[in-house]
Amino acid sequence: MASLDLVALWEAHCRYEFETRDVDATMATMVAEPYVNHIPTMTGGVGHDQLKRFYKYHFIGVNPPDFRLTPVSRTVGTDCVADEFIVHFTHTTEIDWLLPGVPPTGRVVEIPTVGIVKFEGDKLVHEFRSACSILPACRSPVRKPRAR
Repeated sequence: MASLDLVALWEAHCRYEFETRDVDATMATMVAEPYVNHIPTMTGGVGHDQLKRFYKYHFIGVNPPDFRLTPVSRTVGTDCVADEFIVHFTHTTEIDWLLPGVPPTGRVVEIPTVGIVKFEGDKLVHEFRSACSILPACRSPVRKPRAR
């Protein structure tokens, strides 16, 4: 059996999420019952219907217009890909999957992120993303330490 090009599959999935912003095309890259978890906000979905709803109303459809990824490093295994990348955007929309409860600040954000995806054949099974240090970058107004 010929080995699959997991990088090409993953890049197609990301292209549908962030460039063409096509929920149906994104879902077509995944198994029938996929799951996605964005850590630390614990947002995403389990199963086709829940994940499709999440993508449509809380992820693909709400990212700021200038949202983009810059690759830093990538590790590819036999059935998984681990990516480090920088997420860039101007915080002009509410992004509840990433910044729950934080209204748009207008700030330019660049945040290191890790994505780990697992495949079954040519379909993505699950995806974990972590951007743990984003909240301090986006909170507005910036909290100043209190004098003691």
